[in-house]
Amino acid sequence: MSNPDELLVAISAAVESERSNQMALTVVVGGAVITGRLAPEAVWRERVAEVLKNSDRLGPFSDVFAGSPRAKGPARGEAPTHLHFHLARILQGSLGIPETGGMYRVAIKDVSAWTVGDLTYTDR
Repeated sequence: MSNPDELLVAISAAVESERSNQMALTVVVGGAVITGRLAPEAVWRERVAEVLKNSDRLGPFSDVFAGSPRAKGPARGEAPTHLHFHLARILQGSLGIPETGGMYRVAIKDVSAWTVGDLTYTDR
């Protein structure tokens, strides 16, 4: 989308203001389907920094996420520009990659379709 969907921006703003991670969302970005729960940017950055810090090879990159001026999320009154997914999967056929869920950052302007809810596939 060249113009971000106002409703999607409003959903992201609500997640940011409530510091909640319970909003499940599924988006299509560049043909990929990503499904999971949204997190406020600050919470997402904290979690990514924590994961990186615990890595022998990637530890130095943790400061990029923890020390950024935007580490607290969008400034008050500023519209969010990205969705921050945690416990998210890229859906491929009947698989969700990774199975345990990952951390994804998606530009709202790049979302071509979306729906509320976390899609899961089952063979049952």
